[in-house]
Amino acid sequence: MGAMKAAVGDAVVTFMWVFCASTLGLMTSLIANVIGVQGFWASFGITTALVFFLVLVFNMIGDALGGASFNPTGTASFYAAGVGADTLFSMALRFPAQTLGAVGGALAIKEVIPAQYNHMIGGPSLKVDLHTGAIAEGLLTFLITFLVLVIILKGPRSSLLKSLLLAVVTVALVVAGSVYTGPSMNPANVSKPFPSSFLY
Repeated sequence: MGAMKAAVGDAVVTFMWVFCASTLGLMTSLIANVIGVQGFWASFGITTALVFFLVLVFNMIGDALGGASFNPTGTASFYAAGVGADTLFSMALRFPAQTLGAVGGALAIKEVIPAQYNHMIGGPSLKVDLHTGAIAEGLLTFLITFLVLVIILKGPRSSLLKSLLLAVVTVALVVAGSVYTGPSMNPANVSKPFPSSFLY
């Protein structure tokens, strides 16, 4: 029963994450226009603040749902590190649930986003040759997985500081990877429309 509850929680949280994260580029652009700032660092700061807020909120939602997660890479890496109560059976339920949640979130955001903003929710795409893209994705995925494990397991005790560090690392690596494949280090992102770059 615990594995099924975790899978349902994962599907719900992944649906919500994909739906919300798909608007990061749009929200960054709108906020930058409203407060009248431009440039890389302004966009980076706004996006980092938005990701920080989302991570903080989704961590609370995940905790309320019994440890639900929106990130299949995180789920797999914590399992491989021996952290948590997951078994091979629960992992076999959680991965498809996260995939279904991601696809549902992608379909939902495509239905509700105004037509003039559709260009801001395009999914990741290969912008270099296949081998370079695969190497870049592998390296960036390793880095984000390693850094998330370090932040969560060995980092500060404060959940606010952990969320801030996760946001900074995520945005920095997404920006670094945007010239190769866009923000596709989280497998849930590949299942959904996502801005080709957080920064506009």
